[in-house]
Amino acid sequence: MIRHSNLQKQVLSLYKQFLRAGKDKPGFLPRIQNDFRKNAKIPRTDIMHIEYLLRRGWRQLDQMKDVNTKQLGAFIKTSIEAEKVPPTS
Repeated sequence: MIRHSNLQKQVLSLYKQFLRAGKDKPGFLPRIQNDFRKNAKIPRTDIMHIEYLLRRGWRQLDQMKDVNTKQLGAFIKTSIEAEKVPPTS
């Protein structure tokens, strides 16, 4: 049996709770699954980034559990904003 680190257990717990909270709200499950799959590519050694996402996830879960929450928002860069930021290479 695979032994998970404490951080991995926290991420899995958060994911399960997101799935439970999102099953009653239409359109939430694909977004939740997509976000977790995207972030699964983060290297395990990047602890600070993982912990940041974990804290942010718990806050988002609290918001999602609110009965008044009807949809998930997303922050995206528009083409104008993308032009303002100099590329980092």
